[in-house]
Amino acid sequence: MNQEKVLKTLLAPIVSEKTIMLSAHNQYVFKIRVDSTKREIKAAVEMLFGVNVENVTTSIVKGKKKMFKGRVGSRPNWKKAMVKVSEGQMIDVSST
Repeated sequence: MNQEKVLKTLLAPIVSEKTIMLSAHNQYVFKIRVDSTKREIKAAVEMLFGVNVENVTTSIVKGKKKMFKGRVGSRPNWKKAMVKVSEGQMIDVSST
C-alpha cells in the first residue's frame, strides 16, 4: 500500500465521551473515506501509529437533513471505523 493512499484513508479521529470510554478497552474510532476497505484501514493504522490491529468494524453514518435558505438539503453520508488494537498498545488521539 503506497504512502499517499494511507494518508488519505484516515480523515480524522472521532473524540467524544463514548470514544474516550472505548479507548479504555483498546478501541479507537476514526472518520474514514467512504470507499475504504477494512484491509486498507488496518494497514493505514498499523503504518501510521505502529500498533498491531486485531479487529476493524466499519459503519456508514447517514447524513442529516438540514434546511438551507428555506429548502431541504442533506449532509453527505460518511463512514466510521472502530479499530481494536492489541493489549498493552495505545494510540494517542489527542495529538493527531
